[in-house]
Amino acid sequence: MRSHLRSITLLVLLLSSLAVPPGLLADDRDHDRARKALEAGEILPLRTIIDRLDRDYPGQILEVELERDDGQWIYEVKLVRDKGAVIKLKLDARDGTLLGIKGRDIAPAASQPGRP
Repeated sequence: MRSHLRSITLLVLLLSSLAVPPGLLADDRDHDRARKALEAGEILPLRTIIDRLDRDYPGQILEVELERDDGQWIYEVKLVRDKGAVIKLKLDARDGTLLGIKGRDIAPAASQPGRP
């Protein structure tokens, strides 16, 4: 299980360095739409989103999807927090604004005891 999570995390990190959301790789048309959105400045690079999440909601990323919902690009990120809680975050892909969060242990890192 741990090696599976490590593999997923490495895949996400590799793909993020290319600014290509992994959920879009299966369909060339979706991949092209995402790349064009990035080039047009409509979405932030996945690396930027991951850096912000690592600061505010540290944990291991399990899955990342980029979706278009009613004309709005949304990153959906599922991650495992330090104590094993799985959370799912929805972020505005344009500016990284948190749109929603589900799961246990959803408080940002700065509000947790023992964190600066």
